[in-house]
Amino acid sequence: MSKEVLILVKRLSDEKGIDPGEIFTALENALKAATEKHQVGDVRVEVSVDRETGEYKTERYWEVVDDDEFSSFTADHEISLSAAKEKNPELSVGDRIYEPMASTSTDFRIAAQAAKQIMAQTVRDAERKGLVNKYLDKVGGLITGTVKKVIRDYALLDLGEGVEAVLYRDEMISGENLRANDRVRAYLYDVHYEARGPQIFVSRTRPEMVAKLFELEVPEISEEVIEVKAVARDPGSRAKIAVKTNDGRIDPIGACVGMRGSRVQAVSGELCGERVDIILWDDNPAQLVINAMAPAEVESIVLDEDSKTIDIAVSKEQLSQAIGRGGQNIHLASDLTGWTLNVMSMEEANEKSQRELETTVSGFMEQLGVEEDVAIVLVEEGFSTVEEVAYVPIQEMLEIDAFDEEIVEELRNRAKDALLTMALLSEEEMSGNEPEQDLLEMEGMSRELAFTLAKNEVKSMEDLAELAVDDLLEIQEMSEEKAAELIMTARKPWFIEGSKEG
Repeated sequence: MSKEVLILVKRLSDEKGIDPGEIFTALENALKAATEKHQVGDVRVEVSVDRETGEYKTERYWEVVDDDEFSSFTADHEISLSAAKEKNPELSVGDRIYEPMASTSTDFRIAAQAAKQIMAQTVRDAERKGLVNKYLDKVGGLITGTVKKVIRDYALLDLGEGVEAVLYRDEMISGENLRANDRVRAYLYDVHYEARGPQIFVSRTRPEMVAKLFELEVPEISEEVIEVKAVARDPGSRAKIAVKTNDGRIDPIGACVGMRGSRVQAVSGELCGERVDIILWDDNPAQLVINAMAPAEVESIVLDEDSKTIDIAVSKEQLSQAIGRGGQNIHLASDLTGWTLNVMSMEEANEKSQRELETTVSGFMEQLGVEEDVAIVLVEEGFSTVEEVAYVPIQEMLEIDAFDEEIVEELRNRAKDALLTMALLSEEEMSGNEPEQDLLEMEGMSRELAFTLAKNEVKSMEDLAELAVDDLLEIQEMSEEKAAELIMTARKPWFIEGSKEG
């Protein structure tokens, strides 16, 4: 037996390329399973094979459990702690007691037969794992297979050597009619091993497939002279691919299009006629968006880096082309660039710009307490927030013709005061001292004043109406006329109710 074991292990290792340790482990498990199966009761067995001599020994074992957990129903493989200590005082819960088992010729035949079956399964599993490892190296690339069968949820592709790939329905190009024996190229995106064998998953809809197809068709890409920077797809309909080159002598778009469009047509033909737009990559987001919007021509563009959005203005005649059928063009351009794109006509862009201008001007007037002409100057010079007024280098503001040093200093101080007030108000909001809606919406009331009043327990119009002018002046510095006006506005509901009662 020992010589036969060593010969078997060596032959399998050499022929199948399986690690000897893996074969020994499988053999031990086979002998263990066969021995336990032919015992009376729930007997637990451990088999160990000597890696040098090939000899094996079989031992029955009992696991030591606490006296309270011991049961006669599990006595075949468990022993109470107190009984175990009678055999060996050093034993504790979780230890095992072993007892050698003698093997008969019948046991040997049974074990050998079981070992033979399990070893065959081990060989099959090892071969499958070898195939998995082979395809693991191909993840992120293209593979070609023959359609074996197509059912409702997926198609199976035969890759050869008994290996199959799964192409799920949502990874197929919409409208694509795959049939048995069709040759199909697909993008390999995942491989893992399961009990029934290696599971290989492919796709024909992922953006990476377009990039890999161009790599096949365009030698400059595989040679890394041209780089594919981004891909966006509406599978089966349209795709956009952005390319660049560091070699100024090469036109990356022309290289990808090919002579008379041969290269891009080859890619399109592989993807059921999917139209592919090739654009020039630019590290400048604005220029990249302009390129990505092709064939529509962009008239103006406004970036908001905080929200990562871009407003795009085009002529009214080009609006439908910029948006594309069902929003396809703008959707693909957005995916390609990584920015949220809003497309509009020049008229709409001008109206939006005017509204934003008016909002910014009124914001400066309220927050800085300046006249409209001063606020307009700030906006025209590119200021859009109070933070910018407070903290841009003072020299930049002094370069504005309409401002002298005194005005600049005053504006910066007011801006810093406004920021401090907003911070305090934000703190008040978080602390729960919030004014009621009627006070916030009251005519003549500013948000800052409403929160200042709320901090002093004046949270509603009713609370404000009950104040005297002097009371209000103690809370907020203002003119008596302004205080009286606010209080009278808050008391208006009283007069309305009184007239109704009359």
